[in-house]
Amino acid sequence: MDALLCGLTFGFLIAMPVGPIGLLCIRRSLAYGWRAGFVSGLGAASADTIYGLLAAAGLTFLSTLQRPAALVGGFLLLYMAWQTATSVPTQAATVKSSNLYFSTLALTITNPATIIVFLGLFAGASGINQTHGSALWLLVAGVGLGSAAWWLVLATITGWARRGINESAMLWINRLSGVIIGAFGVVAIGSFFA
Repeated sequence: MDALLCGLTFGFLIAMPVGPIGLLCIRRSLAYGWRAGFVSGLGAASADTIYGLLAAAGLTFLSTLQRPAALVGGFLLLYMAWQTATSVPTQAATVKSSNLYFSTLALTITNPATIIVFLGLFAGASGINQTHGSALWLLVAGVGLGSAAWWLVLATITGWARRGINESAMLWINRLSGVIIGAFGVVAIGSFFA
């Protein structure tokens, strides 16, 4: 049970900082409703679960993914920034849940910041590297559940805030979100060449 609680805590704390993925989920919650934000968050939670498994099983392998993920993730972020900045609020009803889930999964998997966070937390936490068997699976499940819990909280709060936002305000939110997400993409690509 300690492994599950540790995983829940890690998952919640890893998902909490608002970076490009959090901003994307907030924007989707505002544009499409809380369900769209939560489905997007589940994509991120799935990526966190995968990285939790990789980090718990072998930190060395995870560290080799950092540079290639920076390049791929940077270009995915730039693409997502363009889509976000140019989206028209009245087209919000046409989005598919599977697109939301898989696009966020791909962005989170290729986000170099996610890799760095998992490396730091799992390397610094005492006892994680010695976790085996069912405790390892409980730890990884906890990471996924903790991350999903954060996305549920964020999507719900943002979904409530959506009621007071009109189409004009949503258009500016889309543009600002696109610029910020694009900046994260440029930084990620720059880190590949650094």
